[in-house]
Amino acid sequence: MSDRIDYIEFPTSNRAATSAFFQAAFGWGIVSYGPDYDALGQAGIDGGVDQGADKVAATMAVVRTDDLDDAEKRVLAAGGTITRAQFDFPGGRRFHFREPGGNEMAVWIARE
Repeated sequence: MSDRIDYIEFPTSNRAATSAFFQAAFGWGIVSYGPDYDALGQAGIDGGVDQGADKVAATMAVVRTDDLDDAEKRVLAAGGTITRAQFDFPGGRRFHFREPGGNEMAVWIARE
């Protein structure tokens, strides 16, 4: 399925504490991908906890697509503003944008 929210990222100043909180409060699984990022499991939707220097300012919904370039064109045509150009990450490629109401989101495509 394309163009569906399938991931949510939580920015944090303390990855270990945020991840431990989610695990203790809700029983969510945690998979560490280094000192700045943990993936969340069993949360109803996949997600992550991001402590990296370039993390977003607020919780961010991430949309999965089948065509990243086309999704970027549609975001721009609908009035969105690109806040971070397309970039590679371990799971694939993505870009960040702000919709007209101010929410920052991302669109990603899985690495083939």
